[in-house]
Amino acid sequence: MISGKNIKEVLVTGGNGFIGSHFISQSCKKFSSINFLNVDNLSYAASPNTQNYLNQFKNYNFCNIDITNAEKLKEIFSKKHFDLVVHFAAESHVDNSISSPIEFINTNIIGTYNILQCLVDNTNNGKNTLYHHISTDEVFGSLNLNEDSFTELSNFSPSSPYSASKACSDLLVEAWGKTFGIDYLITNCSNNFGPRQYLEKLIPKTIMKIISNEKIPVYGNGTNIRDWLYVDDHIEAIFSLYEENRFINERFNIGGGHEISNIEIIQAIVKILDEEYGYKESQDLIEFVEDRKGHDFRYSINSSKIEKVTGWKANENFAEQLKITIDWYINNQDWWNN
Repeated sequence: MISGKNIKEVLVTGGNGFIGSHFISQSCKKFSSINFLNVDNLSYAASPNTQNYLNQFKNYNFCNIDITNAEKLKEIFSKKHFDLVVHFAAESHVDNSISSPIEFINTNIIGTYNILQCLVDNTNNGKNTLYHHISTDEVFGSLNLNEDSFTELSNFSPSSPYSASKACSDLLVEAWGKTFGIDYLITNCSNNFGPRQYLEKLIPKTIMKIISNEKIPVYGNGTNIRDWLYVDDHIEAIFSLYEENRFINERFNIGGGHEISNIEIIQAIVKILDEEYGYKESQDLIEFVEDRKGHDFRYSINSSKIEKVTGWKANENFAEQLKITIDWYINNQDWWNN
């Protein structure tokens, strides 16, 4: 589908963010005949260096717009027909959602509503435009050790303002599909990691704390389990769904298949930095702190649906992907200096 025969113009929201910037850079390289317009509000988690990196692509354009600004969004949609809209833009840090929930309500719910309404108003009720909603496994809530992985049919059971706002946006998409006929695709991914992720997230935070010789805060006893997905694998999964035009009004789970506790991944990072980069006794920097409110114990994604219909499968070399990520942060310590 994204081969270029049907897709000429693509709108990406949140393209200066972590996953969005990887999607744009890989898309611009792979699909040179397609034009990509990035709508982003350049929040605290967007680096000027990322924007400079994206500006190198000739088939890339940028608009500094907040998706909560309905009028500005309407202007964009009124000027051009988009064959594909990929919605990455979101507030995503759970800690921030606990301290300031209203920002998550505005961006993740109202922002999504604004985009859906633009599709209804400007693209013949969304027809001939595929709306791809990027979501999270956190909408499904928490699992115990003996519970089966989340499937596309798992019930929503969000625990934080962040996951609740994303669950709400997922439901808005499904409702606008049924009521207004919008063609949509929803993907729920597990925890992403890789280069260019903002420093508030667990893996980059741990790396940078060690580099700076600062304490590494670990919630509770560190036994909470996450399923880790390398960002490049995530983008390849997305591409696999675009290759055919038959995945309309469906939901797909995208997981990395690498379940590991928070303390184990921190210890793995410590080991790599101490053994391969000359840091010393980084284990001593680990500091257990009071657990986060509503902290989900385990996330686990069943990706069998996307694997079956597209043949995509996450790379199994998690250790190598973690090393690549660490090496990027070692060599790009100034990425967020501005």
